[in-house]
Amino acid sequence: MFTGLVEAKGVVERLDPDGDGARLEVRSPLAAELEEGGSIAVNGVCLTATSVNGGGFGADVMAETLRRSSLGPLAAGDAVNLELPVRAGAPLGGHIVQGHVDGTGTVESGRDEGFARVVRIACDPSLLRYVVEKGAIAVDGVSLTVAAVDAGGFEVSLIPETLERTTLGDAGPGRVVNLEIDVLAKYVEKLAIRP
Repeated sequence: MFTGLVEAKGVVERLDPDGDGARLEVRSPLAAELEEGGSIAVNGVCLTATSVNGGGFGADVMAETLRRSSLGPLAAGDAVNLELPVRAGAPLGGHIVQGHVDGTGTVESGRDEGFARVVRIACDPSLLRYVVEKGAIAVDGVSLTVAAVDAGGFEVSLIPETLERTTLGDAGPGRVVNLEIDVLAKYVEKLAIRP
């Protein structure tokens, strides 16, 4: 389990497709806190580190993950958001994030509003049905509060700290981002429509 509070940015060293998935290698000092077999969220996608050295880690990315997330188009030199799992007893500063991406959205626009940056993201109605104003959503692994929502997408407001510490500071129009809906909304729907 994660909190959506990005701990570091990493840099993709390589993404090698192999037919049924891909091999991802990322360079980051955060790898020093990771062990082989341990979990790490990469742009909000929970992956298992299959190799670790002091300066980076490698992970296998299955075909389902490539289809559902924005990891497939990554290339050497791309920055990614990284977060290690929350440890028992640690503060839950964001919201419960599983690292199970529900789908992707596309950044439509951004505008400055005071010291913050408001970013509008378009997404499929099948995901948008779970997005509520003032609710939580993870965008590329970043825990955010929904500022506004309509039939075509939603807006989030990013403070300077988020713009600096995550890849969302560089998210311009056309950028595809990973979305994880608040898991509580999915459970409520399941319970409400059970047979």
